[in-house]
Amino acid sequence: MLKEKEEDFAVLSSPTEESDSAVSPVTEIPEPKPGLDGTPVRWYDADRTEPYTRIEPFQEKHDTTVEFFYRPITLSALGAGMAVLAYVAMTEDVLQEGRDKRRAGAYAVIASFLLFSIIQFRDGPFVRPHPAFWRAVLGINVLYELALVFLLFQDLPSARAMMKYLDTSLGKPLPEKSYAENCALTLQNIWNALDIFCVAHALGWFGKALILRDYWFCWILSVAFEFAEYSLQHQLPNFAECWWDHWILDVLICNWLGTYLGMKTCQFFEVKHYTWRGLRQTRGFRSKTRRVISQFSPHDWTTFKWEGTASFVHYFTVVLLLAVFLAAELNPFYLKALLWMEPDHPIVIGRLVGVFLCALPAVRELYQYVNDPRRAVRMGQHVWIMLATIGTELLVITKWSRGQFPEPLPTRVKWAWSMGAFLLVLYPTLQFGVPAARRYLRRHQRAPKAKTVS
Repeated sequence: MLKEKEEDFAVLSSPTEESDSAVSPVTEIPEPKPGLDGTPVRWYDADRTEPYTRIEPFQEKHDTTVEFFYRPITLSALGAGMAVLAYVAMTEDVLQEGRDKRRAGAYAVIASFLLFSIIQFRDGPFVRPHPAFWRAVLGINVLYELALVFLLFQDLPSARAMMKYLDTSLGKPLPEKSYAENCALTLQNIWNALDIFCVAHALGWFGKALILRDYWFCWILSVAFEFAEYSLQHQLPNFAECWWDHWILDVLICNWLGTYLGMKTCQFFEVKHYTWRGLRQTRGFRSKTRRVISQFSPHDWTTFKWEGTASFVHYFTVVLLLAVFLAAELNPFYLKALLWMEPDHPIVIGRLVGVFLCALPAVRELYQYVNDPRRAVRMGQHVWIMLATIGTELLVITKWSRGQFPEPLPTRVKWAWSMGAFLLVLYPTLQFGVPAARRYLRRHQRAPKAKTVS
């Protein structure tokens, strides 16, 4: 009996011939073919994705009928740029001997840098009408920042003398102008106050609505700017306005009209049906014309919800953005007063248009950086250079203002801004700091109790 059990155990434990034959042989995996699915990848077809920035050079599936405008032409652009430089610099019929060539040299430097920015800068959040357009906007912002850094190391008389190189009519003191001489609330006074600057006010707030895309933000900024004018009218006489000019013409009419039209435009883009068909897929002259015009409209639209009371990060972002916008609004008034430029001078208007174009992608990048930190791993280039530009403007104004505005800050203004700063600090302390401190204390009170129970 014991012998039979040992034989049965030997049969079960020893491998049989059938089990050996059932084992399948190891199959070798063929080596992958080079290229993409067996097709060799040429050097100009390589993937240009930059993993360290998580930004693709061309985010839009562009129209195949205009493929040429979306191909990288870096070497061709370099050759064309060098050819133009050689022709302009060495041809006597373009630049005659004996003429002042400093202006032409400065223009050549600017054009060369903009060409480099168009070809080599990274893309931002916008792709319409073309990514190269927004790279050029970024290049203009960088040039303006470099000019401000240069001016920061000059004194005010030297800066005024340098402005004559841009326009020979500059360099002359401007007469002081006040808008608070006759403040009686009459139709005649209101009619006399209506000028081209009212249209400029409305257009400005139309642009701010497109940038901020939030009713409450625009209203807070509008009221805050009027308070800033009240606070600084002892330095700049043109800040002095009648009460109805501040609150009726500016806030209730011009600012509200521009904000309303701007937000209506935002709502139109928000509910718009977006199609990205090319010219070849559209039929008829009207459809093709509509497709060409749509190239100058947004590729898509993002609605901003700032939610300043949701968390401390959102609150800090809203306050920072409000302060930057106020500084961007006040800086041109001081710059034109210090450099003796009229409000309608092309340099002043160009600065306003440039700040608008630069702020569009900058605020978009800031919103994504705050609300989607997983995709935006670092602050965008537009918002970075925009913050640097506004900060450098403040430094230039602070340096040049020494001795230019001798009248001290009124006491009531000091108390008003001190109270405002106290409230700005008090709200996040009560809203976010106190609850966070309570949660911290509760966790540390529970920890010793858990240790004693265990």
